[in-house]
Amino acid sequence: MAHLERVSKNKVEDKELERMFINELNDCINQIVLLRGWVYKITDLSHVVFVKLRDKSGVIQLVCKKEQVKNLRLENAVEVIGTVCSNEKAPGKIEIIAEEIKVIGNTYYDKLPFEINSLKNKAALETQLDHRTISLRRPEIRAIFKVQSEIEAAFRNYLKERNFEQIHTAKIIDSSTEGGSEMFTVNYFDKRSFLAQSPQFYKQMMVGAGFERVFEIGHAYRAELHNTWRHLNEYVSLDVEMGFIKDEYELMDLEEGFINYLLNHLNKVCKKELDMYKIDLPSEVDIPRITLQEAHEILLNKYNKKSPIGNIDAHGEVLISKYVKEKYNCDFVFLTKYPVSKRPMYTMPDDENKELTKSFDLIYDGLEITTGGQRINDYEMLKENIIKFGLNPEDFAFYLETFKYGMPTHGGFAIGLERLTMKILKLTNIREATLIPRDMKRLTP
Repeated sequence: MAHLERVSKNKVEDKELERMFINELNDCINQIVLLRGWVYKITDLSHVVFVKLRDKSGVIQLVCKKEQVKNLRLENAVEVIGTVCSNEKAPGKIEIIAEEIKVIGNTYYDKLPFEINSLKNKAALETQLDHRTISLRRPEIRAIFKVQSEIEAAFRNYLKERNFEQIHTAKIIDSSTEGGSEMFTVNYFDKRSFLAQSPQFYKQMMVGAGFERVFEIGHAYRAELHNTWRHLNEYVSLDVEMGFIKDEYELMDLEEGFINYLLNHLNKVCKKELDMYKIDLPSEVDIPRITLQEAHEILLNKYNKKSPIGNIDAHGEVLISKYVKEKYNCDFVFLTKYPVSKRPMYTMPDDENKELTKSFDLIYDGLEITTGGQRINDYEMLKENIIKFGLNPEDFAFYLETFKYGMPTHGGFAIGLERLTMKILKLTNIREATLIPRDMKRLTP
């Protein structure tokens, strides 16, 4: 044992040992390793002490002597040198025989705000959010954001494979052209400006600038007076805009392709995280497409549910998802052909019925996660439509300019990242899927 300790110390001094993550240890049986992480749990038995060490990749059991742990506390940040051993009874069937434990991050609490290592998370969501960095130390909560990170990666990779370019557009804008009362105002050098609700105008402009196919992953801001399980005032939007399209169905095909790409990606790289939430994702979906009028008829005839004119409400989203699940065995459904009056002024009218638009929503398990459609690409038509909506074209001069110089047919969509994460993991509140939530009542942490 003394020889092992001397060898391990010399290796650290000579910088031969590099820090390893816990999920890399299966191929290191009988090897001396260097680990760093947090003290997750301490179990003191009469003859030995078991310490569970947690890092970003997992949890492993350390077998320690009493004198090695006499000053350890839960959540100490530590450095550990030890030997990897097989043990069928240990979590993960391997453990570390600890030779050296060094505290590299002290603790200064009287009592943790809630249990981090308990089998079940008993803390209320508000308490967890008040102490967000502490709640994120629970492996199952951090797993949410591993999945979310991989959603972003899949989105980026899927589009780049299809010749899309990533862009970053301004979030402080000059005019409240996107919807007035629902925008946050900003004092921009004594000039009134706003936080953008979406990159809509800019991503269209970039299509016309010659990028043709663009996407953006960025924050969006909505000053909505909602405080519900499904609303945020700051969220991450996954935006797509595509030039030279045939129609809105090409956009739906693109998004359906992404959903299938994403499901396969998550099944490959997030199996552990999905298992934590008992999620069994399909490998492929064939998403039905139903017009809004058809959805209204289904809701009325099957569920005696009346819908608001030109839309469906939250309860309607749940019921139409139930219908689609029973009929098509699919958790997704595209709703198409929304009326002109319920869509923005840049939305392309339908070819056959000018009261409708070439637009769609994607509903996932009872929640709208996407709005999209084909845009008007003709300058005069767009200018006329702005006037029809009671707006002043001069307020949109920066946007309209691009349309004077050969704007191709184009369209796109936007996916709410937190909503998609919430539905994939079957969470009950969107703030669970938000790293640092911003809602009507929360500006800290």
